[in-house]
Amino acid sequence: MDNNHSNRGTIDRRTMLKATGVAGLAALAAPPIIHAQGEQPVKLGVDNPLTGTYAITGRNELHGMELAVQEINAKGGILGRPAELVVEDSTSGDAGVAVQKARKLIDKDKVDFLVGNVNSGLTMAMSAVAYEKGVFMMDPGGHADPITGSECHWNVYQVDPSTTLLVNAIAPSLVKRFGKKFYFLVPDYAFGHGLLSAYKKNLEKLGATNLGADLIPLGTTEYSSYLIKAQAANPDVIVILQNGEDQTNVLKQTVQFGLHERFQIAGANIELETLEALPPASRIGNWVIEWYWNQPGVPHVKEFTDAIIKKTGRVPTARTWFGHTAIHACALAANTAKSLNAVKMARALNGLTLPPEVALQPHPATFRADQHLLIGTLWAGHAQAQGDAGKDDLFKVDEVIESKKIAPTIEETGCKMTWPE
Repeated sequence: MDNNHSNRGTIDRRTMLKATGVAGLAALAAPPIIHAQGEQPVKLGVDNPLTGTYAITGRNELHGMELAVQEINAKGGILGRPAELVVEDSTSGDAGVAVQKARKLIDKDKVDFLVGNVNSGLTMAMSAVAYEKGVFMMDPGGHADPITGSECHWNVYQVDPSTTLLVNAIAPSLVKRFGKKFYFLVPDYAFGHGLLSAYKKNLEKLGATNLGADLIPLGTTEYSSYLIKAQAANPDVIVILQNGEDQTNVLKQTVQFGLHERFQIAGANIELETLEALPPASRIGNWVIEWYWNQPGVPHVKEFTDAIIKKTGRVPTARTWFGHTAIHACALAANTAKSLNAVKMARALNGLTLPPEVALQPHPATFRADQHLLIGTLWAGHAQAQGDAGKDDLFKVDEVIESKKIAPTIEETGCKMTWPE
């Protein structure tokens, strides 16, 4: 057995869902896996939010992870052994907690993979721990550029698009269609800072103007003072860069103030979780969606969508796809390398194109060699109260974008990857 963590002692045979203090979390756990005598599971340590601002998106990533584990085990597992999730609640914004949980998963639970986080700041803190420990890490949902840019590591892979990719997918269209004066509402942490930086670069290149930007704490519920400032600046476009519950709150208040009737509302990514939580009148604005369930004719998407509906009662979101893809990518790394050695797994995934049943999109999805960012497809469009495909069709796709056409070069990302000898 080629494994970074040998001599592990007795293994708990139960499914390990250890997100303490979260009411009703037991309902999120996958059914227990019954192991044969002497079988040692391959452990995937999940350090992701199940409470706070990003609880809903974290929950949906977990749903996708659980389905992936079921599919992997149905096809023989990882290296012929059952895959098993060990789940910890990172919280939504406390990097200290996320680091503590990452160390616990690695040192005490002896996981073979570390997976997380929705919050980019927490992802970067976790990746530092994974790099220190030499553990393979998969980032399902933290977008900040440095994760696979200036702070890239040989052992860290990023499923979700970077902040620069998100902005490059929409900014040129906004300037062309709506005008050159922009005002920004920015969540005050790595994700928001990265989006604002990418927007500034786009505006400079396109001859547009940044009229102002407010840095707003994560978890803010009252946005009236910020919206008043945005209104006074008289922009062509008010850019809302919040995510999770923050995104829901600011969009509701934008409509209450009637700003959508006077200004164009736009952002970077929109979450289907946000659109589901909003009243129909507040489903407004122009956005990028990172994966969408309504892709007629794209192989395997309907089967994935039906499986998630059966599991949760709702269509999958981009977050569900992130979680599903992250776990499948971990399994691909090990099974391709025929090893659980982190270096061998990282090299196996370096430049690998995901199979169609995992990619679930029209363009090839490839982990870019020597950067480890997944480059695939993005969808630009606008929110809608309800579309032709039913109550869950809340985003109208205006453009399907092949990400490699808008991606910065590896040199531009700042990634200078070094591998262990």
